[in-house]
Amino acid sequence: MLTHRVIPCLDVNRGRVVKGVNFVDLRDAGDPVEVAAGYDAAGADELVFLDITASHEDRAITYDMVRQVAERCFMPFTVGGGIRTLEDVTKLIQAGAEKVSINTAAIVTPDIVAQTARRFGTCATVVNIDPKRVPIDEALPRMRERYGSGFEPPAVSTGTDTDGNPIECVFEVHTHGGRKPVGVEALTYARQVVELGAGEIILTSMDGDGTKDGYDIEVTKRVADAVDVPVVASGGCGSPAHMVDVLRQTRADAVLAASIFHFGTYSIAQAKRALADAGLPVRLDDGVAVH
Repeated sequence: MLTHRVIPCLDVNRGRVVKGVNFVDLRDAGDPVEVAAGYDAAGADELVFLDITASHEDRAITYDMVRQVAERCFMPFTVGGGIRTLEDVTKLIQAGAEKVSINTAAIVTPDIVAQTARRFGTCATVVNIDPKRVPIDEALPRMRERYGSGFEPPAVSTGTDTDGNPIECVFEVHTHGGRKPVGVEALTYARQVVELGAGEIILTSMDGDGTKDGYDIEVTKRVADAVDVPVVASGGCGSPAHMVDVLRQTRADAVLAASIFHFGTYSIAQAKRALADAGLPVRLDDGVAVH
């Protein structure tokens, strides 16, 4: 029986776990090695470790830190941030990562997704997609420059302007830790990276990130419906109830959260119990899958 995974995310900045709101205003949340070990002991299904400033600062991820985390943890372990080449991927796998999460490099040099899948398999190849609702008049010129003058986005959403008035928006992908809009439409891109060999997508809503207002059901549903690989819902979780909502209303396979775990609002056990109580298949701490 396939179970839903509960995945803590360690966003790391300069050797410390941090958490912000909409990718800014970062708060310190501890030492990554100790935080990771705590989640391993708490029964997390997997761990995602992202060096969120590596690409923006044009530097490599800290391999020693990855190695130390891998030595302390026995659960599956995904690492991303600052990946530019297949050599970077190889070093991360050698340091102990089970999967790698490619973000900015998948936009700049898409073939790195195919190269990683060929060498390490699709199961080890994860692409992290960071979409944001952007007014269509602002985003469409960038998208048409990338895809062609006749490009029309497959999904248009309703957002709001600075005065709270409704406006038409599109889901534009951002890179470099959410700092750079790149004219890439989220659904089109998700299909592309899966064709290249991505075996999983981590979908982080920039609109929801750190807000604790709940996952972005709309974009999660649209992307999960568009691809046939596991999609991890990320961005906006404020309670186990939000996890239940996104798993019930979309085809997402897993839920990722940071703030609610890092600052002790909820435990891994509480999150899993909430999923089980809602009738969702989940693996509890004793290793038994329930539904």
